[in-house]
Amino acid sequence: MRKIHQILGLIMLLPIIAWAITGTYFFFKPGYQEAYQALNVKTYPLTYIDKLPKGKWLETKQLKTVLGQHVLLKDNKQWHHFIMPSWQAVDTLSKKQINALVADAITANKTRYGEIKSITNNQILTTTNVAITLNWPLLSLRQQGKDTDFINTMYNIHYLRWSGNKTLDQYLGVIGLFLVLLLAGIGTWMTIKRT
Repeated sequence: MRKIHQILGLIMLLPIIAWAITGTYFFFKPGYQEAYQALNVKTYPLTYIDKLPKGKWLETKQLKTVLGQHVLLKDNKQWHHFIMPSWQAVDTLSKKQINALVADAITANKTRYGEIKSITNNQILTTTNVAITLNWPLLSLRQQGKDTDFINTMYNIHYLRWSGNKTLDQYLGVIGLFLVLLLAGIGTWMTIKRT
């Protein structure tokens, strides 16, 4: 049993060290606030709209941005995005419109975002290498920098997502947890037997 315990201990040494380091990191959470901070579209005071287009709307949102007044209407399938006063549904934005909307939003934290470097579809890259994704139907922004990538990597290490293959990583995770329990069980058994 002692030999099995030693072999299991050596096999589990790397995952246990990884769990200890990443667990300590998660306990203190350095850099979390900026890495996962919400980036919101900058809004302005609204003009009330009392009439909506005909339809079976389940939910409505009304905002005003640098692009104008927006009305988002949700039916039983999806969100529909309108810019006032035309009531024309707008499915996509030009680069100029995306630039105006995102540039206005990132003024909230110039240190993190810098300036807009490039726009490809609804993906924006800043001069500080923060990637911003525009979800136009919901008029929302999501940001991800190198710090976010680093923390996500820490999570992958901690949860034994090492191969990049979801199915394989799930099996390895279960095997790893089983081996930890087996290691603890053998260690406990050897301690009890010794006394």
